[in-house]
Amino acid sequence: MSATFSTLAEFHTLLGAAPGPDTKAMGEAEARNGQLTKPPGALGRLEDMAIWYAGWRGRVRPAIDAPQVIVFAGNHGITAQGVSAFPAEVTEQMVLNFEHGGAAINQLSKAAGASLDVIALSLDTATADFTQEPAMDEAGVVAALRAGWDAVKTDADLLVVGEMGIGNTTSAAAIAFALYGGTAEDWVGRGTGVDDAGLANKARVVREGVAKHGGAEGLEVLRCLGGRELAAMAGAIARARAMRIPVIMDGFICTAAAATLEAAQTGALDHVIAGHVSAEAAHEAVLDKLGKRPILSLGMRLGEGSGGALAINILKSAVACHSGMATFAEAGVSED
Repeated sequence: MSATFSTLAEFHTLLGAAPGPDTKAMGEAEARNGQLTKPPGALGRLEDMAIWYAGWRGRVRPAIDAPQVIVFAGNHGITAQGVSAFPAEVTEQMVLNFEHGGAAINQLSKAAGASLDVIALSLDTATADFTQEPAMDEAGVVAALRAGWDAVKTDADLLVVGEMGIGNTTSAAAIAFALYGGTAEDWVGRGTGVDDAGLANKARVVREGVAKHGGAEGLEVLRCLGGRELAAMAGAIARARAMRIPVIMDGFICTAAAATLEAAQTGALDHVIAGHVSAEAAHEAVLDKLGKRPILSLGMRLGEGSGGALAINILKSAVACHSGMATFAEAGVSED
């Protein structure tokens, strides 16, 4: 199914019309969980995750058989401001590495039994420098949203989206600052490893960008301060919601992109859980704003969808226990 929107307003309408979970299936899954051969609550958060997953898939005893990982890549005009320790050419070089199977996300996707798709978005044309003008015009951001929307497989039963784009931690910090306020320094981090001077420069760029586009809200924040890969992640997350496919969110950049959906439509991320909290300092703060508790905390800060992919096996285990364990009645075990 192709995208059914050609403007931001139409995309916003789709967000508002997105389905919720199957409450009947969720209730029955919760009842089943209470009958499994274990003390109540003994599997901790695994129980909650399995019930949540069952509700979105509409199955009391679901299985995860076809997880999909998508990595979107884009280049940022903001790199002209010296915000990264690496040149913009690295984006394309890493895309080639993904395609040849040599990156961490290739290994993590394989270990999780997930398919991996890599989608490069106009790498020969960077977005605009958002301290000077909006990063994308409406046609540009809609095209990126549609690229993400159309990349989700109709037979996927779990989605992880990731990114590659030199300069995109600066975009993520600017989005967080625009959405949540505070100071620019609250949201910038070292990204690819900038020094103290580089960190101060990133804060300046973020401050100038948000001042330039003051008053932007929701999807306009994504258009003015984001990048094509951030918009594509948002589009994929929205498509997954339309098809009731649960999503495991990756790190700071993915979370910032997703946050624009929640800002545009309350509840837009109800089908999303946080795979991990990254070492990028502001990630935890954005997760707190979204009310998302991470599954893993391993000091990762790679991007690529790596933290989300790593969490696939945790969710698989939760669902396997829920669907595969015997009830007390089935096992002939006394509950007393």
